[in-house]
Amino acid sequence: MKEFQINKGIGRTVEFKGLKAQYLFIFAGGLLGVLILVMILYMAGVNTYFCIGSGTVCASIIIWQTFSLNKKYGQHGLMKLGALRKHPHYIVRRKSVRRFFLTNKNAIIK
Repeated sequence: MKEFQINKGIGRTVEFKGLKAQYLFIFAGGLLGVLILVMILYMAGVNTYFCIGSGTVCASIIIWQTFSLNKKYGQHGLMKLGALRKHPHYIVRRKSVRRFFLTNKNAIIK
């Protein structure tokens, strides 16, 4: 009878070199964007050393920023931060207090 190994990583988040969850997409998308930018600059006839230098600098900034976000906010931190921005800071009430005590003549009381 064949024996199969059980994958014990089912249900866990994806992790690569310490980056978790959405930071992997930011990391991969940023590096892909830098690669496309360098290719466009090179095809436009910009100096080769400038293309390589700007690509290296941009890629370094993306790597550094992604790892710092991962360290600062954690696995679900960016989603929590985005949700926090959508919550109102305070509730605006524009009706006067006197209006609450007046009865509405058109209201039907059952």
